[in-house]
Amino acid sequence: MSAPVQPFISTVKGTLDAKGRVCIPAPYRQILAAQNTPGVYLCPSFSEATLEGFGEEVLQAFHRQQEKDDPFFTKAFNAKVFAVLSMTQLLPLDENGRVRLPDELIAHAALKGSAVFVGMGSKFQIWEPARFEAMRAARLKEALVAFNAEGGA
Repeated sequence: MSAPVQPFISTVKGTLDAKGRVCIPAPYRQILAAQNTPGVYLCPSFSEATLEGFGEEVLQAFHRQQEKDDPFFTKAFNAKVFAVLSMTQLLPLDENGRVRLPDELIAHAALKGSAVFVGMGSKFQIWEPARFEAMRAARLKEALVAFNAEGGA
């Protein structure tokens, strides 16, 4: 039995420098290294104005899931694979743990000098701080509604 995969947790503030680089938080880099990820995988979210970051574990799990569909005769295969794999980039980390975000990823997330890294278990997200605060408030409200609906204290 293999060791459990460490989840991405916490919320960490970071900066986007003039060259378009962000420093991946050290705990996140440790998780990526433990998964033998040669850098970090990033893609634009197809449902929100944020970036999705993940390691080798998520990439391989997604790939294994898609193997169940016929790649030529299943419409869903093309849609899911396009949305994730064709939009994902493997970005190398420099000696300081930074990655250069491609311009299209910076534009998608509207990053302008700072960023917020949000641990989401098997993945993490990179948000523009003001958008993060709006999303955070909405998700906490949703969590409270769900908690109360399930008979919470």
